Amino acid sequence: MSANLIDGSSKVYGIIGDPIAQIRTPEAMNKIIAERRRQAVFVPFHVHAGNLRTFVAGIKAWQNLPGFTLTVPHKEAILALCDHLGPMAKITGSVNVVRRRADGTWEGETYDGLGFVAGMKSQGIDPAGAKIHLQGSGGAAKAIAAALAETGAARVDVANRSQPRAVALINRLNASYSGRCVFGIAADLATADVVINATSLGLHENDPLPIDVSALSSRQIVAEVIMQPHTTALLREARARGCRIHQGIHMLTGQIVEIANFLEI
Repeated sequence: MSANLIDGSSKVYGIIGDPIAQIRTPEAMNKIIAERRRQAVFVPFHVHAGNLRTFVAGIKAWQNLPGFTLTVPHKEAILALCDHLGPMAKITGSVNVVRRRADGTWEGETYDGLGFVAGMKSQGIDPAGAKIHLQGSGGAAKAIAAALAETGAARVDVANRSQPRAVALINRLNASYSGRCVFGIAADLATADVVINATSLGLHENDPLPIDVSALSSRQIVAEVIMQPHTTALLREARARGCRIHQGIHMLTGQIVEIANFLEI
């Protein structure tokens, strides 16, 4: 289906990130825009972390920009720039989509976690009752941990290079999901049913692996949040060890319609 012609009545949506070339959201969202025959376009916004506040303040005056999404490294920093937060954003302390309300204020919510779980289920993976090892404690990790707990995972081990960040996330989530989340250690890798990389390690060719892959076994599922490359070095190593792998693109496909509906596209 061909896209609508852009004219003076068109609306502009976008995704803010740094880096931005690897993201797949514009492709998926413009497909929805075309299917729904909206007079709009969805574009990438490359914004460095230190410029986020200035950028968001500027686009608040952009009257035909009804909302935007966010990726690394902005999902936590945007929290302070939102006037209102949705229920999952309040629990996780993370936002990946912001819309303009009728009064001109910004409302933020996150669909990363719900999208990740929906993506797993679309591939026949049900996290209910599973032991999960989650590497990372940033914006995506927060949302994923909350969604896994909400879905009924037996245990979510949260591991991070910065232990205080991981502990802060665990305490935050256990306020809503008592005792479900614990601090993850290297030994947990071998006992997990599902291992998830929710860090940015793997975006670049020379990145180190986010976990010790020697601890993996063929009974495990290894999942990514990184969408490009489609199969990261971690997933290649996991597959070589007989693990079932789950690509990051499923997190996007699991949430893209919900984000479009939130933005009223």
